[in-house]
Amino acid sequence: MADVALRRPPQIGLALVADERSVRLEAIDRVSRFAVRGDADAAAIIGRAFGVALPTEPWRAAFDGPLAALWLGPDEWLLLAEGGDPEAISAEVAGAVGGRPCSWVDVSHRNAGFLLSGPDAADVLNSGCPLPLGLAAFPVGRCTRTLFGKAEIVLWRTGETAFRIEVWRSFAAYAAGLIAEAAREHAVPAA
Repeated sequence: MADVALRRPPQIGLALVADERSVRLEAIDRVSRFAVRGDADAAAIIGRAFGVALPTEPWRAAFDGPLAALWLGPDEWLLLAEGGDPEAISAEVAGAVGGRPCSWVDVSHRNAGFLLSGPDAADVLNSGCPLPLGLAAFPVGRCTRTLFGKAEIVLWRTGETAFRIEVWRSFAAYAAGLIAEAAREHAVPAA
């Protein structure tokens, strides 16, 4: 059964356009995801082995092509490898880390990812997320763990009008449904 979960990304897509405003929600599949915890020395070693230095500045993401490292806490990161083989990546990191204390957990099967983009993406997200998501408060490259509705998400602003959302697979349809509802309500012209 877990094998099925790894191969079937959520079948969720949304494209809404109203009054020259648009929001698009796309599922991101074939991503290896890792929950990582460790001290600064372990983080440096893991970053070199993974291919992207783990950010040490709060609320920041670092990326290089298909690899990304998102800061979630002083000793916690979410690593993303689009198209990566989780077993090969884990073996590479394990070899580099050796016996150093740290935690490396493959959560590829647990999470689902979405890209929400369009001029109204921040407003749509703010319908269910308590954070101020304007560019000044939440600039490109910022990431955090937060709530969207009743679901915990990891939110990463990847562009001025684009956000990446990571959510537990069991909440993926719920989060996508809330986004769709918010987008429809947002698209209704004011009277």
